[in-house]
Amino acid sequence: MEHLSQSIKKSFLPLFFIIINSMLFAQEEYTLRGAISDESNGEAMFGTTIYLKGTTIGTTTNEYGFYSITAPEGKYTLVVSYLGYKEIQKEVFLNKDTKLNIEIKEDPSTLDEVVITADEGVKNLNVRKPQMGVVTLKAETIELVPAVLGEVDLIKTIQLLPGVSNNGEGSAGFNVRGGAVDQNLVLLDEAIIYNTSHFFGLFSVFNNDAIKDVKLYKGDIPAKFGGRTASVLDVRQKDGNNKRLELNGGIGLISSRLAVEAPLFKKKGSFLLAGRTTYAQLFSGLMDDLANSNISFYDVNLKTNYEINENNKIYLSSYFGRDVFNISRLINSNYGNISANLRWNHVFNDKLFSNLSLIYSKYDYQIILDFEQLDWISDITNYNLKYDFGYYASDKLKIDFGLSGISYNLNPGEIMPSTPTSPINPLTLDQKRAFEAGTYASVEHKLTDKFTARYGLRYSTFNRLGGQAITNYANNQPVVYNQGLGIYQNGEAIGETAYSKGQTIKQFGNLEPRLGLSYLLTDNSSIKGSYTRTAQYLHLLSNTVSVTPLDVWTPSGTYIKPQLSNQYALGYYKKFNGNAYSFEAEAYYKTTDNRIDYIDGADLIGNNTIETEILNGEARAYGLELMLRKNKGRFTGWLSYTLAKSEQRSFGGNAGGPGINNGNWYNAPFDRTHDISITGVYKLTDKWKFSANAIYQTGRPVTYPTGQFEYDGSSVVIYNERNADRLPAYHRLDVSATYKPNRNPNKQWKGEWVFSIYNLYNRQNAASISFNQDYNTGVNEALRTTIFGIIPSVTYNFKF
Repeated sequence: MEHLSQSIKKSFLPLFFIIINSMLFAQEEYTLRGAISDESNGEAMFGTTIYLKGTTIGTTTNEYGFYSITAPEGKYTLVVSYLGYKEIQKEVFLNKDTKLNIEIKEDPSTLDEVVITADEGVKNLNVRKPQMGVVTLKAETIELVPAVLGEVDLIKTIQLLPGVSNNGEGSAGFNVRGGAVDQNLVLLDEAIIYNTSHFFGLFSVFNNDAIKDVKLYKGDIPAKFGGRTASVLDVRQKDGNNKRLELNGGIGLISSRLAVEAPLFKKKGSFLLAGRTTYAQLFSGLMDDLANSNISFYDVNLKTNYEINENNKIYLSSYFGRDVFNISRLINSNYGNISANLRWNHVFNDKLFSNLSLIYSKYDYQIILDFEQLDWISDITNYNLKYDFGYYASDKLKIDFGLSGISYNLNPGEIMPSTPTSPINPLTLDQKRAFEAGTYASVEHKLTDKFTARYGLRYSTFNRLGGQAITNYANNQPVVYNQGLGIYQNGEAIGETAYSKGQTIKQFGNLEPRLGLSYLLTDNSSIKGSYTRTAQYLHLLSNTVSVTPLDVWTPSGTYIKPQLSNQYALGYYKKFNGNAYSFEAEAYYKTTDNRIDYIDGADLIGNNTIETEILNGEARAYGLELMLRKNKGRFTGWLSYTLAKSEQRSFGGNAGGPGINNGNWYNAPFDRTHDISITGVYKLTDKWKFSANAIYQTGRPVTYPTGQFEYDGSSVVIYNERNADRLPAYHRLDVSATYKPNRNPNKQWKGEWVFSIYNLYNRQNAASISFNQDYNTGVNEALRTTIFGIIPSVTYNFKF
């Protein structure tokens, strides 16, 4: 803690000098601050643009709708703009510090035109800002994208963006710029979500009725985020309607959902309660392999808030989700996420804003194997305390700073007999504990009218804590190479070192600088560059490319080092035809040290000494991302293309031997050379709207056998180098039509029918290809596994 205290002082002392300096030399300037909210429901508007007309003075609202701008004394026209809402122009006279809260109203003539933004705003504020590799989505955007079985889905939508790919058919996981699924920090109201999947990856945990907005940081990750090396998916739930009672819901072929919002405490607060569930038997009957199965899921979202006074507001949000998977007399399984966040927003003065959060998050799963009479449970739990500040020093200088601490408790597994006659002996794997702390400061600095910089520094520490014994190995080698057999094997255990709960097994500390630069070429175009260094202390133990319920997380420690990533990016941004069109091009190069991979035949499940199954290595990824958007008119949409390469290599290191693939670079399991998606929405009339998306992706890398030989009466398969082959290319076309029978704005009940077809031309995309031998003929054969063909669906959505 003393080390953390010293790092905080080193990070924040320069900030105090900046703040004092700005206050001394800004005596003739005044600050206008307040909050922007939706007139119809009181929701805080994140990302709203506020600027003084005829000047370069402007900003965007933070996650809680708060804004602050400082300008010299005088009369101005204040412009407030958010796509899909009516622009507001208001005369203001600054001769003192002023608070001004503003409500904005939806614009029915343009609401349906807005599809996707990247911090969109008037005066091209997103072109000027140094932030790059960031995409903002609204819930309305997600609803327009056709999805499997008619269920709109956030994860499926972001997979249509450049630099983001999926892990295979029906997967809820995602990869960003050559990163693995565990390298994405997924947050729901600041709480970490460890498994984003429902229905074993067919749907995600995010209920669109409960979502307000989403930000995906693909590369230029702000200093306030830490703990992952690839991306941050920041999902915010609705606050709840503080104007009136509102109902939203839908009835589909496999699921139904309902959300209730209403004011509380005489409209000084509000709440949101949303839930959904599935019709398990109907869905399982669609696939032969699951015909005798019972698969279902349900989840509940809750959020409430209360305004104590104009400077203080508290929020409570939570999520609970569960999946159940039962095969009669074979397997009973359930898994799910639980999270909660208690937050306090405080406005100190016109320039300083803070957010204090106490967060709880847990992911757990249970599997009962009836045929083995075995019961197995595992979980990961964390408590997170974070305090974030935003200081609006001047029109040219905005400072964010804060600190956080996360306590982890990881239970890799407990194995117990499920019946009194079970032959299984109880086994409890060592629970792992750790504490991660971070402190950061970030400055957005307008150096000139054309040149803006955002520079920051994060310092993170990670303490692997005791409460268990660590195995010691001969020559400090958990893995050794058997030269005679040409394989890696477990090292020789020579004893243990016991650590009490109060002891530190291993400590790590890393500086994580962040830098973003933006230069305005014209009023409508700019170039940007960024450098981001990130550290990741948790590792996902999984030899599959997709999220599965069996995934186990493990902390860095004696034998596993933290992942360290450096990413460099350069981009060009252009808007034309009055912002009706926009074009973005970004190139990136990323390296990751200490990326682990698994030896051939690795045993990851129920293993108390996981260090004996892995080799250390590195990864690299580079690529070019292009995106063309049409933002206005009856037809809107986007075209995205990614040309990319993702590779890794693992060394023999202390274990000796050649490493994996003789120590050469090999394709990462999620490498896709080409990834193209086209998404379009056409508003035919006020009643009919049509949308479609077309996808093409290079097939995923796999390892195929190249031959076989007979040995002692058995057939032994010879495999190619790791990930040297690929599945066939993946492509499909989805379409949907939305019919709104009554567009009367004064009618309280509003309903719509959504008709969709997933995989219109019935492409049989390969989820995997396995190789077997026909027992009758002895002939080798390849078997392609396909999850989905063509799937039509219909959903009725309503709002009251």
